[in-house]
Amino acid sequence: MEPLYQQTHKHVHEIQSHMGRLETADKQALHLVENEIQASIDQIFSQLERLEILSSKEPPHKRQNAKLRVDQLKYDVQHLQTALRNFQHRRYAREQQERQREELLSRTFTTNDSDTTIPMDESLQFNSSLQKIHHGMDDLIGGGHSILEGLRAQRVTLKVGALWGDREKALCFDFSQQGPRRRSLTSPTCSACPTR
Repeated sequence: MEPLYQQTHKHVHEIQSHMGRLETADKQALHLVENEIQASIDQIFSQLERLEILSSKEPPHKRQNAKLRVDQLKYDVQHLQTALRNFQHRRYAREQQERQREELLSRTFTTNDSDTTIPMDESLQFNSSLQKIHHGMDDLIGGGHSILEGLRAQRVTLKVGALWGDREKALCFDFSQQGPRRRSLTSPTCSACPTR
């Protein structure tokens, strides 16, 4: 296991040194360097699988240390893989920006036509729909208000009708106001009022 570990460890350090070449390589050689690094990373992953198998076959007193060393190598290789992907992503974004810039610079612009129209039909329809809904809500609130006023008037009518038969209770209500009110000055000793 030890020779394979040392060989894999050496490959990891070689890849780390090759990662610096990515920044300095020209556009034609860049793809070759990326492919070379990716191939080395894939080879290291296959060596790591073999190392995991060998570390599980180590004697019990060496097994934990061997697995720890293999896990550290695996972490380093995954870190290198992530760094390569990040570099490729930045390169793709930079190339796309360059293509868009070239496209904009090569485009010929002309003046607008004289019959340029601005599509506002959807906005106007939306605005008129909102106004209709607003008026509908106002009508709904007004209808509810008139219903409540009608119910209040019916309540007064029912109370007056119920009290009409009992003259003594009828004297306790003031009919000159909008709604019924108890008059304590008219009949201070009224025995029919529930509050007395």
